[in-house]
Amino acid sequence: MPISPAQLAVLVSWIATGLGLGLWAWSFFREKNAIRKLRFLDCGVVLIFSAVLVRIVAQERPMNAIDWTLVFLSPLFIVAAFWRLARTACPGDYE
Repeated sequence: MPISPAQLAVLVSWIATGLGLGLWAWSFFREKNAIRKLRFLDCGVVLIFSAVLVRIVAQERPMNAIDWTLVFLSPLFIVAAFWRLARTACPGDYE
């Protein structure tokens, strides 16, 4: 039985969610440098909220109020995280 593109997208989005949660955990428990901690956290935010958007697009049921809220708030969180990633990127060493 072949996998459909929607099923593949949902599978990849769950993998991205796991990766994003791993980056969050790494930033909270393992990273000591404040800039690196913020960057790991922002990368996790981008992965998690983009994965949520993919799952909302791929779902087959009608959208409810929570889905609509996530559709409008997720891009804001993603853009804010990208903005902070751009602001904390510097050519210097973080050590």
